[in-house]
Amino acid sequence: MTDTGTDNGTNKQTNNAIRRAVENDKPVFGTSAATFSPTMIEVFGELGLDFVWLDLEHGGPSPYDSTALEELTRAADVVDIELLVRIPMPEPSIVRKVVDAGVRTVLIPRVETAEELRPAIEAAYFSYDGDVGDRGVGIGRGSRWAGYADSHVGDADEDVLVGTMIENERALDNLESILSVPQLGFAFLGPADMEMSMSGGDPLTKSPDAVADGIDTTLEACLDAGVPAGRILNDPDAAADAVDDGFQIVRIGDDIGAVRQVLSDRLATVTAGEE
Repeated sequence: MTDTGTDNGTNKQTNNAIRRAVENDKPVFGTSAATFSPTMIEVFGELGLDFVWLDLEHGGPSPYDSTALEELTRAADVVDIELLVRIPMPEPSIVRKVVDAGVRTVLIPRVETAEELRPAIEAAYFSYDGDVGDRGVGIGRGSRWAGYADSHVGDADEDVLVGTMIENERALDNLESILSVPQLGFAFLGPADMEMSMSGGDPLTKSPDAVADGIDTTLEACLDAGVPAGRILNDPDAAADAVDDGFQIVRIGDDIGAVRQVLSDRLATVTAGEE
């Protein structure tokens, strides 16, 4: 696995359950909270899921809204579940804002080259690639409101995990260099956007074979580079097979989809005799 931080000789165990699992070659399973509801985060934690995916790229509050993020991280802390937050773009200022609000696992989308990714990862760390990182010291929930500033700077890097999306043809072309960016914590596949990028200008054109090849290529490259790989698979059998293949971070559903499926089935059952 790509080196994700420095331990300064302390061998401190990370408090980030996702990072702890993947560093020990174990899988983690999570779900998306498209409602961005603290209540749903608590429910998912009580179910025993490992993480909740919050997609700030396509919905939810502004990634600059620390107040909203703090409420979500508090809910996660109550039930000891991790938040995996996808931000809108590889923008260092957004990364700093999110980690200062207490988020420990950040996913960077819209990446096509290593040069785009590196500054975003560096912004999450106080120490980076053998030098000073680009994360600033400030007052926020991530530093317990600066209540222990010195030890926070010394220890916080152990809890951060930053991943990148692999979701288009150019990223596939630059896969080796992207996966070699220092302190990259994981790579997450985006097959839908990957297929769009392969459409040749027509978004309705489907390229299932090319996408399947892209998925296989990415997984193989991740395994070779020691970078944990993730993907979304709602079918439990497919998710189990993916883990057997080597995927370690698997999203297995979302709150809205679960409600639609369960309640639509129930409604169909109770109204079956009314026609």
